[in-house]
Amino acid sequence: MSPGEGRVAAEAVEAVFREERGLLLASLVRRFGDLDLAEEVTSEAIEAALRHWPAEGVPARPGAWLLTTARRRAVDRLRRDQAYAARLAVLAADAERAEPAPAPDASGSGSGFGSGFGSDELPDERLQLFFTCAHPALAAEDRTALTLRCLAGLTTPEVARAFLVPTATMAQRIVRAKKKIREARIPFRVPGPDELPGRLPGVLQVVYSVFTEGYAASSGPRLQRLDLAEEAIRLARILRRLLPAERESAGLLALLLLVHARRDARTGPEGEPVLLEDQDRGRWDRPMIEEGRALVVRALTGGPAGPYGVQAAIAALHDEATDVAATDWPQIVALYDVLRTLTPSPVVEVNRAVAVAMRDGPGAGLALLDALAGEPKLRAYPPYVVARGDLLGRLGRDGEAAAAYREALELAGTEPERAALRRKLGE
Repeated sequence: MSPGEGRVAAEAVEAVFREERGLLLASLVRRFGDLDLAEEVTSEAIEAALRHWPAEGVPARPGAWLLTTARRRAVDRLRRDQAYAARLAVLAADAERAEPAPAPDASGSGSGFGSGFGSDELPDERLQLFFTCAHPALAAEDRTALTLRCLAGLTTPEVARAFLVPTATMAQRIVRAKKKIREARIPFRVPGPDELPGRLPGVLQVVYSVFTEGYAASSGPRLQRLDLAEEAIRLARILRRLLPAERESAGLLALLLLVHARRDARTGPEGEPVLLEDQDRGRWDRPMIEEGRALVVRALTGGPAGPYGVQAAIAALHDEATDVAATDWPQIVALYDVLRTLTPSPVVEVNRAVAVAMRDGPGAGLALLDALAGEPKLRAYPPYVVARGDLLGRLGRDGEAAAAYREALELAGTEPERAALRRKLGE
């Protein structure tokens, strides 16, 4: 095979890995009951594909090829390690007692991995692994970290940036979560109806974190990772179908749709970020906005609002306005006041301060941002520093604005962000 054909094969492996990794991993965990084993043989299967596909060609069903290869590697390993096999047998027995194996999907539909669920049930095994990783036996911070690493395919540094913690700290969290799943014999299954409401917030947070990384990538050459954002929306739709009575599942889906509707206008011709006030609103996805607005009504009807419903309402106000000047900033500030009581955090305070600046002027917003200067989590949070720079610039304090932009340049994770900050410094 020529070098060019070899590159094509390598790119095919990468594409399959990116698209199918979560489903492959979930299938292996369901079969063998061990996340570490599943990750190891998944990596081995990818390595085998990189060796064989350039010479033999990419198979017609590459995902199925990877699954078969990974299963064989797992079986070989278990044959060599009888103690390991015995431990997995105990895990499998626990899972069987917790939930009998589902009947095969007679329709034969799905991804080709054989999830065993029909169209009216859980669509694929990834969501089962989401609920496993969101088990209440795990610490809240460990649940999202593990799921982002294993199912969304984020690297450990990317997950660390999403949580604003050092990479080494995040690596320890992921190892700790895997150990807890193994030692507590947490079964790989969908919770029963009585358990779902208590487990749902953790899963919603995972899906939201995946979307956040897609909306504003923590590193790399692009501002947006549309594949991650669209994967999060797909999973949010599954949750919405699975739990139609849960208003926060409607709120999360509404939020993702209303924000993702602006995707085409958020970057310029060279991939540079375009601020909300400068975006061409004619490029916003109006059908997606209308779907999101309908879901906001559902999320806010029938009881106290949840945090995703409130954030979706804020996004809807932005999407409904014809321009920045016509935006209902007083209502947005009022919604942030609600949100800060539901989920208080420095990031919420930053967003509220920006909204206050739009309502009351840059001085009012800057005073609120300066009051947050001692927050440790904001020291590595570029939007905070950029917001200060923008407000300082509006107040004519150009020297201080330039200093803020230089600080933000040190923190920026993507090249488009760095390029935009260099332009601001040049101005």
